[in-house]
Amino acid sequence: MSTPGWTTEKPTALLVLADGTVIEGKGIGATGRTQAEVCFNTALTGYQEILTDPSYLGQIVTFTFPHIGNIGANDEDIEDLTPAARRGAVGVIFKADITDPSNYRSAKHLDAWLKARGVIGMAGIDTRALTAWIREHGAPNAVIAHDPNGDFDIEALKAEAKAWSGLEGLDLAKEATSGQSSQWTEKPWVWNEGYSELDAADAKHHVVCLDFGVKRNILRLFAGLDCKVTVLPATATAEDVLAQKPDGVFLSNGPGDPAATGEYAVPVIRNLIDTGIPMFGICLGHQMLGLAVGAKTEKMHQGHHGANHPVKDHTTGKVEIVSMNHGFAVDAKSLPADVEETHVSLFDGTNCGLRIKGKPVFSVQHHPEASPGPQDSHYLFRRFVNLINEKKGEPALAER
Repeated sequence: MSTPGWTTEKPTALLVLADGTVIEGKGIGATGRTQAEVCFNTALTGYQEILTDPSYLGQIVTFTFPHIGNIGANDEDIEDLTPAARRGAVGVIFKADITDPSNYRSAKHLDAWLKARGVIGMAGIDTRALTAWIREHGAPNAVIAHDPNGDFDIEALKAEAKAWSGLEGLDLAKEATSGQSSQWTEKPWVWNEGYSELDAADAKHHVVCLDFGVKRNILRLFAGLDCKVTVLPATATAEDVLAQKPDGVFLSNGPGDPAATGEYAVPVIRNLIDTGIPMFGICLGHQMLGLAVGAKTEKMHQGHHGANHPVKDHTTGKVEIVSMNHGFAVDAKSLPADVEETHVSLFDGTNCGLRIKGKPVFSVQHHPEASPGPQDSHYLFRRFVNLINEKKGEPALAER
């Protein structure tokens, strides 16, 4: 893999892969070092939303778009539910240096924002070469290190990278979850108006969200459809959920290995399926629903990360461009006969959706809430609300 020629300037950041490869760069963001998996994201916009997506916990995000940071950072474009805990990507890699922000919504320089969140980063490397390497060899375990003086023990960093066990078998949902019960009423952002709140008197349905690392925009879209949302921690029991008397249950996105999180979450999901309550899952929630119905999950070679992925909805025959962020997938061949595959990736044919025949239960692998990304899949939230309406005997919403 090619690396930039730092012949006249001492490197202040290193990316050390588990195979011993050392990539030099310019340090940005927080100082220190951390072990993580390296992935690449092909989105052209939304870097702040990407870096605060809890599904990226345990990962270093390489942006394929070369110019990151030119619109700065603000307090609105964050996706983790409890930003003070800084759940999201632990490292970041850019091609170009961060420029001064030029946007009316900017409140802080991205470098300062990365420092405040404790995200270690590096710039000045050939991100296309790194992306090509990942596509060929798979997402590597690595250590990213930033020292303003450029003082590194390279052999020690190589040993750390090699020793890290990786994401397989790792339950990160307990770190990503907000860890406590809360209510959500904020509705989607509107141009020149910002966010508004759902009035309690306007709430038509009550949705309980099992928070494995939920994104804010998911909860906003529920509120925008007049759903009051109660957020429960990842370790909540079926009894905890049912005590809320929900009209529907949502299984959220999140990081880590679904099989590891599923050790405590899958029995809960199975119990909830048996109640007949409408259920909707996204990302990690989709994977664990797959496990709950008897399917298997598998680690992907490089994962799907970006906002330009084509997915076909078999229920409508339409192709959507969607936002993706996952490194594990449900093995479609392992789905039982009473479960239908509803969505499939047109990039590699991997499973992107399922539903249980005869039950009001479905899920998707991609991120229909976008943020960032296209809004082609927003209809899925209406599809879920319509399952609730059907159970209540109320009129259906138009899906699109």
